[in-house]
Amino acid sequence: MLDLTRQVNLLSDRITPLRDAPGRVIVAISGPPASGKSTLAEELARRLNAQKCQTVIVPQDGFHLDNQVLEARGDLARKGAPHTFDGAGFVHLVRRLKERADVVVPVFDRARDLAVAGARVVPAEAEVVVVEGNYLLFDEAPWFNLAPLWSLSVQLHVPLPELRARLIQRWLHHGFSSAAAKRRAESNDVPNAQAVMEKALPATLTLGVDGATL
Repeated sequence: MLDLTRQVNLLSDRITPLRDAPGRVIVAISGPPASGKSTLAEELARRLNAQKCQTVIVPQDGFHLDNQVLEARGDLARKGAPHTFDGAGFVHLVRRLKERADVVVPVFDRARDLAVAGARVVPAEAEVVVVEGNYLLFDEAPWFNLAPLWSLSVQLHVPLPELRARLIQRWLHHGFSSAAAKRRAESNDVPNAQAVMEKALPATLTLGVDGATL
């Protein structure tokens, strides 16, 4: 298992002084698909909660458009691309999360491959919200409206060949054949990863695979 102690130490140290400011601390963990965003968000939240700092994770994936909408638009094969999310709705949610109030958020159910509205509540008591997703620092409308909202932003950098291997492995894990896994990765996931990397806005911190700042 990947040791994220270095990254978690760095981020928790950066977050501690931010907690003195009014409003919530909103931390963005951004990066291409398969870059390790979810794992890092979970480890960071675990550390902060252990330090008695109530922390909640909000994934961008709750804003996937429904498969029926994507199919009607001819975009089902591109699910996960920037235009297949309710980006404007997500920006609105992050603005609401800045306030220390209860905020209802949708959750993506991977088993059913759909977003469930009103599935979770971020409580007013939560001091820190860790938001994770592909397009949190994406220089394209409406996503670029997010950049000023982050208290701290982190971009994960993984070389494209390694991302490609991880993405193929992800589909293999879901039971696809080698040929089908490669086809799924190359047709959609890899182009999305390239877009995230090529259109990334500046982050507070950029972390490499080994946890070093870049």
